[in-house]
Amino acid sequence: MNSCWISPSYFPQIKASILEPRTRIQPFSSKPDFPTEKIESFLPFNVNSITSTSNPFVKHCLKLRQNSSYRHFHGSVLVVGSTPIREIYSFQERVQERPITLDCLLVLDEAHIPEDLNLQSVRLVRISSTVMKKLSGLQSIDSIKMIALMKIPSTFHSVDDEFLEEDCSTWFKNAHRVLVLDGIQDPGNLGTLLRSAMAFGWGGAFLLPGCCDPFNEKALRASRGASFQLPLVSGDWLHLDALRNHYNMKILAAHPVNDQKPRRISRLTRDFADSLADSPLCVVLGSEGGGLSEKTKDASELVNIPMTGEFESLNVSVAGGILLYMLQPENHKDLSSG
Repeated sequence: MNSCWISPSYFPQIKASILEPRTRIQPFSSKPDFPTEKIESFLPFNVNSITSTSNPFVKHCLKLRQNSSYRHFHGSVLVVGSTPIREIYSFQERVQERPITLDCLLVLDEAHIPEDLNLQSVRLVRISSTVMKKLSGLQSIDSIKMIALMKIPSTFHSVDDEFLEEDCSTWFKNAHRVLVLDGIQDPGNLGTLLRSAMAFGWGGAFLLPGCCDPFNEKALRASRGASFQLPLVSGDWLHLDALRNHYNMKILAAHPVNDQKPRRISRLTRDFADSLADSPLCVVLGSEGGGLSEKTKDASELVNIPMTGEFESLNVSVAGGILLYMLQPENHKDLSSG
């Protein structure tokens, strides 16, 4: 059970507070939906392998994967799979002003550790296949060799009503292009949109009420680690209005033409996109079922994607990808600071 796999010389580099509950981050739900008595979240330093699913630390990790408010209460996320772990770790090593968020690596017995991961200051714990299946939530773990316990990154902000408008300047390093998600509940769609925003060089994403947690396991899988790379803000329209006023931003919202109310809807064309090239811009995408909220429709300039087919609308992640590509910042300086 306690056989040592990694040199004990690594352990003095680990702060005593590692894997203990962290400062509370305001959760997506203001009220915790888990029992007030805490599951033991501290793993004794003499434990280097875990074989039982009844281990208290395993229960803690499982709760992190399954429960959004529990994740944000502890400020920790369970990231499943080598690919997203390596992408997050590689990105954070390149962006040196951000500390590495990898606290603990749970590795399947006998699995090879990737050589490109610098793990000298990271705690490694070997786990059995039974524990791996439990924590990953997958029946087949052929492609799952490791799971990481990571801190929620400092680039995530959950805003309360006591904020000041000047706080907006700390949310995004570059606010020239910001993606706004209005009630996106499907984690696959949300993760895909964050990944697209990252790929097309957008400055960040703003999550209005009703969105799923960007650190949900399915959202993490779809985003391929973008939730840890792209600045994210969770807030409401009061906060979004403050951001818009602070940077004098224009707000567009994707919407099909067949609206019951007569509204002016612009067509997404190359000329239209070029006319907005120098304007700080928010682009809002609505929920999969209900579309845009009335507040969003009233506050935004509506835009639709021209289609020659007979379909009424596109999947939100597909429509979002088109908008993010067409309106991406190309060779622009950081206009948010000017």
